[in-house]
Amino acid sequence: MITLSNLSKRYGEKLLFERFSFRINEGSRIALLGANGAGKSTLLKIIAGLVEPDSGTVRCARTATVGYLPQDGVYHRGLTLLEEAWTAFEGILRLEEEITDLSDRIRLTTAEEGPSSPFLPALVDELGRAQHDMERREGYRKESKIKEILFGLGFTERDLHRETEEFSGGWHMRIEMAKLLLAEPSVLLLDEPTNHLDLESLEWIEEYLRSYRGALLIVSHDSRFLDNLVDQVLDVTGSAITSYSGNYSSYLLQRETRRKISEASRENQRKLIERTNRFVERFRYKNTKASQVQSRLKMLEKLQRVEQEVEQRDIAFSFPDPPRSGRIVMELKDLAKSYGDVTVFGSLSLVVNREDRIACIGVNGSGKSTLARIIAGIEPFNRGKRLPGHNVIPAYYSQNMADALHPDKTVLETLSGLAPEHSSGALRSLLGSFLFSGDDVFKPVSVLSGGEKSRLALAKMLLEPANFLILDEPTNHLDARSKTVLQQRLRDYPGTLFIVSHDRDFLAPLVTRVIALGHGGVDEYPGSLEDYLERLHRLREPERNDTTGKPPDTPATADRDRKRHEARRRQERYRKTKPLRESLATVEQAIQDKESRKAAIEAAFADRETFSDERLIQSLHKEHAELAANLESLYDEWTRNEEALETAEREYGPPDSYS
Repeated sequence: MITLSNLSKRYGEKLLFERFSFRINEGSRIALLGANGAGKSTLLKIIAGLVEPDSGTVRCARTATVGYLPQDGVYHRGLTLLEEAWTAFEGILRLEEEITDLSDRIRLTTAEEGPSSPFLPALVDELGRAQHDMERREGYRKESKIKEILFGLGFTERDLHRETEEFSGGWHMRIEMAKLLLAEPSVLLLDEPTNHLDLESLEWIEEYLRSYRGALLIVSHDSRFLDNLVDQVLDVTGSAITSYSGNYSSYLLQRETRRKISEASRENQRKLIERTNRFVERFRYKNTKASQVQSRLKMLEKLQRVEQEVEQRDIAFSFPDPPRSGRIVMELKDLAKSYGDVTVFGSLSLVVNREDRIACIGVNGSGKSTLARIIAGIEPFNRGKRLPGHNVIPAYYSQNMADALHPDKTVLETLSGLAPEHSSGALRSLLGSFLFSGDDVFKPVSVLSGGEKSRLALAKMLLEPANFLILDEPTNHLDARSKTVLQQRLRDYPGTLFIVSHDRDFLAPLVTRVIALGHGGVDEYPGSLEDYLERLHRLREPERNDTTGKPPDTPATADRDRKRHEARRRQERYRKTKPLRESLATVEQAIQDKESRKAAIEAAFADRETFSDERLIQSLHKEHAELAANLESLYDEWTRNEEALETAEREYGPPDSYS
């Protein structure tokens, strides 16, 4: 549908990508990955026609339509939510006019020329095509479609007639997402679509996109979201874009395998060059070896060097060792909070204990960020008590802190203004651990990308040791590698954590307690996030499926619940093991191919005629050495994949255990 040919783009001195060619086919499911500032959003904008490439072309099929969701910055005004959603149907409204016009022309032609008119077949065919297109886009049930999507994204019946100006920025992005889904473009470009979603709407949109009939090209840091949706990955690294088949987990395995093979090839080539140079130096001035010396020199000249892969730098930091707090870190008693006539909390009570690792979840508007700010001591409340524990030193990070940085200050000034007691060298060292090195520290905040601003805001947290971290959506705008480093550091952090996040894979290894906000109160769930989600799914299944009005605990319902649970376990097992099996099969095929080639070379070594051709024997020796190194890496990779597969199968049990 869309063909990209030799695309290149540069911003100032920075080359984003060069001579990139690719094709987006009907039904493609593609993730676009790379570090912050690598050019992912720029590539989406080029495909959407919003940015011009420096060179190259983007060609769309005549019937292809493209929808683009940016990370942020979309606002709607002047209409109610329902009216704004209706604007997504401009294409369908044009189809309705076309169907009406064709029907009128058919009636008029039949009346004037009779049913045997030669013009009728073409008109009838055109009407059939338009009606088929209308049915495909479900144009005959527009209002029910609007409500299905808006309610799935977290809006309520009461919201439908509210003016769009009443909604906050995150809800405006949901409105834009809803309009795109209603318009059903043949190619959907999504730039960090999960940033403004809560867990419930995230799971809904994930399920909806699984059955989306168009192509998807997604930029996201949410690894589970990508695992569940994509079957191809484009990795933007160092002005090159590399394609991998499979989902996100499969991509990680393939990328590591490719890196090891490349390293082994470089090392083998280095040894070959070293041996050849020693031979040349030893026999350069011996007439009897002159032809061999020249032969080896020519071989070195023609040798295509294996380039070292561009190493992506990762943020590298650790939280300062915090002082020990009291047993109770924070207590909230009968807390009430409202904004005007809108009550957020009626009477909320909560105790946070030392070394608690809490995930705070809930639908947007339930008060998660408000609660985080109250706990951090930066948000007033109407009634109740906030009681910090003994020796508690909190540190607060919010996704909005990155946007609140002073745009005219430099990176270094941002920190020095907050901690004048720290030397410039100490601050520059801290900034270096967040990838601000050299002259980067003198960049004004206004030119930083979203990810760079987030890293700078995180660096501010490390100026002083804290024993209670309050993090509000800390992974928004962070690339996958930075998110992984942050997750690792939080796993090692010895203090208390309170995290607001919708990123399931980020939270899963971190939390031991879940609090869910809603209806002005809080429900607490001891245990992991996976335990909570499983419990939530079990509670929702009867609501979704029991339309008879019968109690959900009848034997038939219990049997259905059991079967649904078994089906979900099968799906989880399949999702977990599929990329491992695919990678294992790929490695096994590679081993088989290389072992066959290695055996053929060894057979050639046993043939006297081989040694009569010096160039051939040199080439075979080089290839044999590379094969041996590659096979060693492949066998290591096979062992790791096999162990990972066995672990996953032990976790979920054999397939027949679900029947």
